[in-house]
Amino acid sequence: MKKVIDLASWNRHEHFAFFSQCDEPFHGIVANIDCDAAYQHCKQTKTSFFLFYLHRVLQAINDTEAMRYRIEEGLVVEYARIHANATISRTDHTFGFCPIQFHEDFSVFSTDAGSAMEKVKNGTGLCFTDECKRNDAIHFSAMPWINFTGITHARRHDGMDSVPKISAGRCHLQNGKMQLPVASFVHHGLVDAYHIHQFLSQLQQGMNELPEA
Repeated sequence: MKKVIDLASWNRHEHFAFFSQCDEPFHGIVANIDCDAAYQHCKQTKTSFFLFYLHRVLQAINDTEAMRYRIEEGLVVEYARIHANATISRTDHTFGFCPIQFHEDFSVFSTDAGSAMEKVKNGTGLCFTDECKRNDAIHFSAMPWINFTGITHARRHDGMDSVPKISAGRCHLQNGKMQLPVASFVHHGLVDAYHIHQFLSQLQQGMNELPEA
């Protein structure tokens, strides 16, 4: 479900018009998220840390209004719910695209996501289906080998791309606590640094809120 934003009354209509003229309207920010409690929880409960933080990322995306905006045929629309199109690695060091549906319930999310990931892991090629083209998603990638401090993305520059790209890097110890580098790459006509702050704050809160034992 989505609704069209009235550009004439939108308080960002000038920002949208200005940045939409840029050859590269996307901007990127990388920040560390304290994942120590979440990491230890997943380790103790044998829970997939990848699925845990992806679920928390999607929660934070859905709780941040600006991250649900998309550009479609010159209009700005707001989706009610955002899912993920993730890159999933295989043992032969290739990867495939994997649509993952968001569910509030982590157990439902992890079961469904696990099944979707297995299909990609056992497949070949990019697995780029029509479902991967959906706008009500984020493009998500995990790079557990690299503690990155910056990142760029391959993407279309024809003005049709407005999907946020979110990436997570290698967990690392800093000042005695595990940290997770999280990169956001977003369209400046829709999302400012303040909105990234909102997203990261929601993500940090979600990483701190652990299921009851």
